[in-house]
Amino acid sequence: MQGLISAHGGTLVNRAVDTGGAAALAKEAAGLPRLTLSAKQSCDLEMIGIGAFSPLSGFMGKADFERVCREMRLASGPGAGQVWPIPILLAVSKEQAAKSPVGSRAALYAPSGVLQAVMTVAEQFAHDKTLEAPSVFRTEDPAHPGVKQVMDEGDVCLAGPVDVVRVCADPDGPEAFLDFRLTPAQTRAEFTRRGWKTVCAFQTRNPIHRAHEYLCKVAQEICDGLLIHPLVGETKPGDVPAAVRMECYKVLIENYFVKERTMLSVMPGAMRYAGPREAVLHSLIRKNYGCTHFIVGRDHAGVGNYYGTYDAQRLFDEIDPASLGIEPLKFEHSAYSRRAQGMVTAKTFPKIEGDQVNLSGTAVRDLLAKGERPPPEFSRPEVADVLIRWARE
Repeated sequence: MQGLISAHGGTLVNRAVDTGGAAALAKEAAGLPRLTLSAKQSCDLEMIGIGAFSPLSGFMGKADFERVCREMRLASGPGAGQVWPIPILLAVSKEQAAKSPVGSRAALYAPSGVLQAVMTVAEQFAHDKTLEAPSVFRTEDPAHPGVKQVMDEGDVCLAGPVDVVRVCADPDGPEAFLDFRLTPAQTRAEFTRRGWKTVCAFQTRNPIHRAHEYLCKVAQEICDGLLIHPLVGETKPGDVPAAVRMECYKVLIENYFVKERTMLSVMPGAMRYAGPREAVLHSLIRKNYGCTHFIVGRDHAGVGNYYGTYDAQRLFDEIDPASLGIEPLKFEHSAYSRRAQGMVTAKTFPKIEGDQVNLSGTAVRDLLAKGERPPPEFSRPEVADVLIRWARE
């Protein structure tokens, strides 16, 4: 991997065991207390196991939890002092915690019932939700999907290293995407094979419309390669399913991108909708995957009206670039200008009343449901056709 950017904290973590180790852990797990993970926890466990959450080797303890909430820094271990914006916790009920005392081992099962890992319980501590919610989400409003998720979680956190038996806990599921489910070690190997020294990542949980395509192509002018890296872990109800989005990405790349300079892989993390802090987490994850640049656009990882349009970009401005280790590419809102006959931003073309093609999400959904394509200035027709088929099922 010589020449590629270092993982966050300096070393790419690997907590996934080999075949022999998996068999031994499965045998051990049969006699251990069983903990069934939530969808978010299962995603987090996979991200720890493959090194996407480097330098974490397990679920966080109290010192890390409190310092991350208050200062966006890790407190302990090889990552002590490193930037980290969101707690990665295993919150369980008091009854479950009683079955897994400190010093014991616990078997962690995915929601599908598959054994995912065995954990050494190094610590137990109270889940301080009144600290986590306002620190991470800037609100305690239970209508916020991330806040609600935290409030619904258990009151006790188990901390400790994990040994991951199975990386993809549901390999036959509709969102497994095994051909695209590359680990950080695998994306780094592919970047090296392609000769890419600078790689920009584009985070998305939506189909890519023309404005997003424009950001990606500007980044391609700067970097050797582009990694389109959609999040396919848990999202909120109402988001376009990952399987549908993947079809959109494939058809877009096939028709409108240079394949030798573009790569599609999936990121199996869970969406938290934490706005600015989640934007920072998304950048560190892509650093672990080997990317040197990261696109930060309008309302990154936002939901509703909880965050300002460019709050995520402002948070990056507050972080020492050397401690972040990946370069954010900050973009203004972009749209198609009829007068300019192309994509523009406030930096590149004057604002003219009624000139830009902007559609609300509601308007787009209404068009798709009627079998009508949005204007080609907003969405590529091939992408629109995939979404029409989905909307009319």
